[in-house]
Amino acid sequence: MSSPTKRRDFPFTAVIGQEEMKLALLLNVIDPRIGGVMIMGDRGTGKSTTIRALADLLPDLDVVAGDPYNSSPIDPDLQSSEVRELIENGESPTTEEKQVPMVDLPLGATEDRLCGTIDIEKALSDGVRAFEPGLLAKANRGLLYVDEVNLLDDHLVDVLLDSAASGWNTVEREGISVRHPARFVLIGSGNPEEGELRPQLLDRFGMSVEVRTVRNPELRVQVVDQRTAFDSDPDSFAIATKEKQDALQKKVVAAQEILQEVNIDDDLRLRISAVCGELDVDGLRGDIVTNRAARALAAFENRKEVSEEDVARVISCSLRHRLRKDPLEQVDSGDRVIKAFCKIFERNEDTNPNEFELALAE
Repeated sequence: MSSPTKRRDFPFTAVIGQEEMKLALLLNVIDPRIGGVMIMGDRGTGKSTTIRALADLLPDLDVVAGDPYNSSPIDPDLQSSEVRELIENGESPTTEEKQVPMVDLPLGATEDRLCGTIDIEKALSDGVRAFEPGLLAKANRGLLYVDEVNLLDDHLVDVLLDSAASGWNTVEREGISVRHPARFVLIGSGNPEEGELRPQLLDRFGMSVEVRTVRNPELRVQVVDQRTAFDSDPDSFAIATKEKQDALQKKVVAAQEILQEVNIDDDLRLRISAVCGELDVDGLRGDIVTNRAARALAAFENRKEVSEEDVARVISCSLRHRLRKDPLEQVDSGDRVIKAFCKIFERNEDTNPNEFELALAE
């Protein structure tokens, strides 16, 4: 039986189909510097289910007990100023294990709710920094999920993307400033029928994934059966999938450990940049994300050398959302990226490099 405080989400390994979405999520967990995932698609395609399942898959974190920022006991870049001061004074903070935070940002959230607030009156009267942490503090070292991100105010999306890129959140008011770590994997989802993000904002997501409704009747029946079984008895369903979940968790942890040792040779990097140039991609984010995603994929498959096939599997979702020049254009489905990839890498266009099966656990 699960503990009362443990989330009970649908297991990640039991999600049928949507391989590209699952791969993009896993790669961002292996290397959060990829910059998050934007998932667009029809309603009822398992976007929220898969995203929430991801956090349940990950191993627990070692955190400083009682710290609102989930501070790491050993990494200064993931510690609040209070914890750093404690350690500098020669004290050893008490630690505890905590499930990876999964924070949902509601559509109606204000900037104060997201970033936190400073109580000016208390700060002036008591001489202390009276800071009430927001959702960015709670999401540190975890996942921050924004459903219907395309309906969120642009300035809030900007704040989210700034924090996700820098790993820090700064709140300033009346000359008082508070800064705390906010390193998280940003995941957005939405239905394109309800509007697209502006190209300038969309470009700042590391990867973009399209999900479509499953049309195969046999797969649809499998999905219905899986969901019915889970809803009827979540604990038994979790036990039945535990072996696969544990195997995938070990695979992700192993990938995180060898990521820094993974090499991508100069020829591959040159050809990745040639594809970006062929597509007239603005800036260098596309080059950087494709390199990082390919390295994370090689690490996930326990290899220390990136192959051409790794690039083929990640380049479409790393670049397709960077091709829009006009806000009224729709996001490319990936066809232009595939054509450019096949031209630069001298591959047959009849073979779609974006078609793959994800080996979740071996």
